[in-house]
Amino acid sequence: MLLVDPPLWPAHGTRFSHLVSDTSLAELHDFADRIGLTARAFDRDHYDLPAGRYADAVAAGALEVTPTEVVRALRRAGLRRTKPQVLAAARRREERLLAQWEGLLPRAPDLGVDLLGRWSEPHRRYHTPQHLAEMLRAMDEVVADLRHHGDPGRPVRLAAWFHDAVYEGRPGEDEEASAVLAERSLDGLVPAREVAEVARLVRLTAAHVAEDDDPVGDVLLDADLAILGADDARYLEYSRQIRAEYHHVTAEDYRRGRLAVLAHLAGLDPLYRTHPARAWWTDPARRNVAEEQRRLEGATGRE
Repeated sequence: MLLVDPPLWPAHGTRFSHLVSDTSLAELHDFADRIGLTARAFDRDHYDLPAGRYADAVAAGALEVTPTEVVRALRRAGLRRTKPQVLAAARRREERLLAQWEGLLPRAPDLGVDLLGRWSEPHRRYHTPQHLAEMLRAMDEVVADLRHHGDPGRPVRLAAWFHDAVYEGRPGEDEEASAVLAERSLDGLVPAREVAEVARLVRLTAAHVAEDDDPVGDVLLDADLAILGADDARYLEYSRQIRAEYHHVTAEDYRRGRLAVLAHLAGLDPLYRTHPARAWWTDPARRNVAEEQRRLEGATGRE
């Protein structure tokens, strides 16, 4: 059930309500999509709903409750996420990532800190340490299942760290700038052949296409697209995060651009190139992409 408290909280020249679900974040994100609430309005466990949109939310089915009932509902559902909790979780994630970096290049801790700083830039919403951590975990899962083929080694993991190190929302240019950053940063730290391999792998993420005989490239690209096969709640969160990164783009321009991206992903055959990724993520990814396409195709004029 969707719950909304009265618009009592002043900010930005108006007053805001808290819109929450007492069931799941998937339900909350789906409702926000249906009423055209912007992705940037999401904050940890709720959407900040401006007073002018309060009646729309109620008309769409949100139940009017008190602020106390909103908090109690979130706690009962296990969805309550306070700012200290979010910050603590982010710190733990960063500590784990830096420990992983230490295992890759123990002689260059400052480079790991610099890269993590890039991933934490304030304009990012999806291409953040969360994505990096999820990608590295997916990579480890794929590699573990492919152990009879051997571990692809350090270059593919370094490529994961560098592949979105530069992110300004400029497809193609960002990947090239990230590859150049890898070449410059790794020079002298690892053998020249590894530097070249890392840069090559980073450049693959621009078009997301590897040659037929490129098992290391396959691992990197499958791990990068693992998010497409996430559960419903995470995929909805991901789609809202992507929208938030393009908040400066009009709703209609974003809708057209995102539909083009989804059409490209839907047309990839195979979508995943390694055997484990195909087995684990293909079916949920196809469903998720198709569902997002349906939402966007029905979203003309919203937001």
